[in-house]
Amino acid sequence: MTRPFRFGVTLLTLDSGPAWRAKCRHAEELGYDVLLVPDHLGWPAPFPALVSAAEATTHPRVGTFVLNAAFYNPSLLAREVATTDALTDGRLELGLGTGYVKREHDDAGLPFGTAGERVTHLERTIEELDRLLGDPGHLPRAAQRPRPPLLIGGNGPRMLRLAARHAKIAAFTGARQAPGKPEGTLALLPTDELAGSVATYQKYAADRPEPAELNLLIQRVEVTNDRRAAARDLTAQHIGVTEDEALQVPTLLLGTPAQMADQLREHRDRYGFSYLTVLDAAMDTFAPVIAHLKGT
Repeated sequence: MTRPFRFGVTLLTLDSGPAWRAKCRHAEELGYDVLLVPDHLGWPAPFPALVSAAEATTHPRVGTFVLNAAFYNPSLLAREVATTDALTDGRLELGLGTGYVKREHDDAGLPFGTAGERVTHLERTIEELDRLLGDPGHLPRAAQRPRPPLLIGGNGPRMLRLAARHAKIAAFTGARQAPGKPEGTLALLPTDELAGSVATYQKYAADRPEPAELNLLIQRVEVTNDRRAAARDLTAQHIGVTEDEALQVPTLLLGTPAQMADQLREHRDRYGFSYLTVLDAAMDTFAPVIAHLKGT
């Protein structure tokens, strides 16, 4: 069965309370289904920002995209999750990842660990959240039972196995640390590598009783009548893919809104991506594409 599309927008900046609430209402008016907040130092704190987003809107769900699990003690995180889910009337979707910027952990005085240690901590965090939030006696009590739906984002084999085992939503960033670039600078995965990640996930998820929703973060949305020229300009910025790849890779949308809608239908058919997320800089640019696809 083909899943209907859902659309999320990741909100990165906070100027003031009124401006934040106005931005959330604008996203709702444009047709976004989920309002998302990432988890990086220097950006808005996820949980209070999501409570405000839910209070300013009526229909969209709200979510973390994604929490750096190494920032959190599982018991304290369970309290934050339950409180936020209760205050948003059960609209929370909990996105979790390992974290990938060592500098942020150093600044916070928290251990970063190896990639394997960070995945192990994430796995323990998920198990503890399941135990704590699934306990009928846990206070505060989340509105959704046994806990809010879980999104897990990552590309490595252990992360994909975790997502297959625990997540209602499996998220693919389609990017990695750019070699030789400052920490936190991402380069896009070529199409074949992204397809390989999806295939690996599907192998691990083969025995799931119910398929997960697959999410993709689209890194750039550019309206143009000349897709080739736009791809040439982008690849001149050393984004990790060739000009031909830029025309195919699912993490870039280039063309008219109708062409973008066609691309997303093709990507859903090929990879299973039905939940699409954009960054807030592309919120208005992407809105006409939502209009083409809403409800399909």
